[in-house]
Amino acid sequence: MINLFKSFVDFIFPSRCPYCGRPVNTSDTLCPECFHQINFITAPFCKICGKPFENQKDIGKDLVCPNCASQKHLMRFQRSAIIYDDFSKKAILAFKFSDKTHLSNLFAKWLYLAGSDIFEAGVNLIIPVPLSYQRLISRRYNQAALLALSLSKLTHIKTDVTLLRKIKHTKPQSSLNEKARLKNIKNAFVVKNPTLIKDKRIVLIDDVTTTGATVIECAKVLIKAGAKSVDTLTVARTLKR
Repeated sequence: MINLFKSFVDFIFPSRCPYCGRPVNTSDTLCPECFHQINFITAPFCKICGKPFENQKDIGKDLVCPNCASQKHLMRFQRSAIIYDDFSKKAILAFKFSDKTHLSNLFAKWLYLAGSDIFEAGVNLIIPVPLSYQRLISRRYNQAALLALSLSKLTHIKTDVTLLRKIKHTKPQSSLNEKARLKNIKNAFVVKNPTLIKDKRIVLIDDVTTTGATVIECAKVLIKAGAKSVDTLTVARTLKR
């Protein structure tokens, strides 16, 4: 009876591509035309930061990029599902600023696939990058929290949207250069209850990473609070680094 009712609803209100609105067979999927315009990040990429290699010929899967090879790392893995470009930007900004919250289910599927090696290595807590109180009030929702909750449903891993808090209202990172981003976000986050962080393997969730300043600052706070490891998963990443 339930399946019959669902079939009737699908017939009257067919699922549509969240990008262009064309009818699709199942919910939270793209139509073929839009799917082929998404630049998914696939191997080979740096095994630490996840940045794709420009020359993809004869590159082993366990190589690291020069940047990661020359410095210490707070995080085990950093992964992103897609490249942030003109096509993906439209949907991500709509999700972030224009109440297109239904996109969280689609993006969570991509996060789940992009973070396969993170989940295989072990995760027992999902935490979204928080917004300041002022920004949360003006935007009405935290897009990273929606992603984390949707991902939690797929992975059956606990999500806590209150443990990590942003206590400093900062300028939008997108308006700053790399050096200014680091200064802007410094000391902006605190862990509400460190006892719930201790010895946990955590994956941080956000929508886009550019320089990584925000997730790095969050990782510092979580590790200081006693986290066993921290990884990051974002829907998209820019390649201008």
